[in-house]
Amino acid sequence: MSDTSPIIDHEEMLVTALSCGCKPPSEWRIGTEHEKISFQRQTLRPVPYFGDHGIGRLLERLSATTPWQPVREGDHIIALTLDGASITLEPGGQFELSGAPLASLFATCKEVHDHLALLETITRELGIGFLGIGFQPKWRRDEIDWMPKGRYAIMRDYMPKVGGLGLDMMLRTATVQANLDFSDEADMARKMRIASALQPLVTALFAASPFRDGKPSGHRSTRAACWLDTDPARTGIPRCVFDDDFGFAHYVEWALDVPMYFVQRDGRYIDCTGASFRHFLRGELPQLSGELPTLADWELHLSTLFPEVRLKQFLEMRGADSGASSWICALPALWKGLLYDPQAQDEAWQMVADWSWDEVMRLRRQAPTLAFATPFRGTTLLPLCQQMVEIANRGLRRLDPEDAARSETLFLAPLVEALECGETQADRLLRHYHHQWRQQIDPLFLHCMH
Repeated sequence: MSDTSPIIDHEEMLVTALSCGCKPPSEWRIGTEHEKISFQRQTLRPVPYFGDHGIGRLLERLSATTPWQPVREGDHIIALTLDGASITLEPGGQFELSGAPLASLFATCKEVHDHLALLETITRELGIGFLGIGFQPKWRRDEIDWMPKGRYAIMRDYMPKVGGLGLDMMLRTATVQANLDFSDEADMARKMRIASALQPLVTALFAASPFRDGKPSGHRSTRAACWLDTDPARTGIPRCVFDDDFGFAHYVEWALDVPMYFVQRDGRYIDCTGASFRHFLRGELPQLSGELPTLADWELHLSTLFPEVRLKQFLEMRGADSGASSWICALPALWKGLLYDPQAQDEAWQMVADWSWDEVMRLRRQAPTLAFATPFRGTTLLPLCQQMVEIANRGLRRLDPEDAARSETLFLAPLVEALECGETQADRLLRHYHHQWRQQIDPLFLHCMH
């Protein structure tokens, strides 16, 4: 927490803080975040933080040999930063690049490939590999070491109280996320409604985690299935997003009542589980009696909410499994095409405008297992995913009509191919498992390694 962060003395400051994200379309950017599951190349086991071949040593090497600057918690490097981007650690050693806000998908994809190439030069010597897949396919939760971050210790104790799979979500999942801007409150609300309605389709389309504990899990996206049993107060889709008058204040009201995890003081995390930010706003937080929160506390709290589409000073699209680099680049391409071109946004709105919150939540429950075969209004998600990608394709073409030779539509190619054959990444992996791999999981590590 910053000592200079303004104190919040009235709720309207929280609405204003979100509205500060509004910017004209000329300043819209797109950011891409992707997680990778780390493993030891020789044994395939999860990579611990400590040791000569651990995640900590990898961060030290990156800090010592590249311009990336270390972020420490106590004696440990727990993140790196550079030019608006960051490298961070998820609880089970998943390695995440949070990319900088960039103007083009070509720049985004270059950032992804440069990151993976940099890691390859260092991780080969350390014997570390990374999987482009949505869920740890072989090792159990109790076989994975926790990363030494104070916030994770608090979450580790709290998660089992509010869901059966929260610890699996923390330790074994990996996602790719796209971050988009908005021009004003109405634009934010419309984008959030469209994105929330389409999120189950994205879960189905990007499904790439059909294994758990070394065998098929019964799901196409075991990652998304984990989220169905993880702390319902802060996950899923807030009902208010589907209200006709949804805006910043509605999201603030929802966020105020989501239980807190912690606050940070003097570099230390203080356990606040069980209290709400609304208590904090009234000076009624037992751990900091009489103290009012700051905007930094609010920003920290917002980062601990996990809806399918998360609102900060931009929108985070969070519902996709991690995958190969081409799939990482496909997610921001999809959302840019759908939401940054006005005509495409209108078409996407017409597609979902009459979908109810109950219907979308039902899709969210079914898509992780059934993927393209998920039923909806007399059809399935396959033709609806095709319609969604076609809208995005046309949107990308309109956004840059002058340069057909370098059209950003090329980044949609993996999605188009999957839809043409009606087969998700998960379906392909299951086919390999049952045939070429003879029901052995180990070949997957080489097949899905970045």
